[in-house]
Amino acid sequence: MAIPGYDSSNVAEFTLEQAGARIAVVAGVVPDEFGLEKSGREPPVDALSDPVDLVSFDGLKAVEAVKISLVYDPSQLPPGASPTDVAVAVGDDGWEPLESTVDLEETTVTSILNDRPPGSTVVAGYDDRDVEAERAAE
Repeated sequence: MAIPGYDSSNVAEFTLEQAGARIAVVAGVVPDEFGLEKSGREPPVDALSDPVDLVSFDGLKAVEAVKISLVYDPSQLPPGASPTDVAVAVGDDGWEPLESTVDLEETTVTSILNDRPPGSTVVAGYDDRDVEAERAAE
């Protein structure tokens, strides 16, 4: 899983097939224990995938880029929702949607960050930030 702008030989990749999760990182230090595992954490009500934990997340040092890609279930979107209203959400105490790109053909959502995400659990979820902004503007 390439990260645009980075030499693939500098990218460490991890996949958790049964959860449809992939992560790629470019960092000065990537611990051997770093990887992905299914989370025991309760997903948010608008989750479109199972939560996944980033293992040994705190061991990443000098992070330059992180690419998170999750398979999601579009049939779980609320009625009337756009199929592009999906985001990678990350959290420890709550869920924060990240700027994300949706691949409708592959039913994946991807987020690319220039630092480690603000939490160690990720999930694909319905992103209603645009809907909420429209309501607030009315």
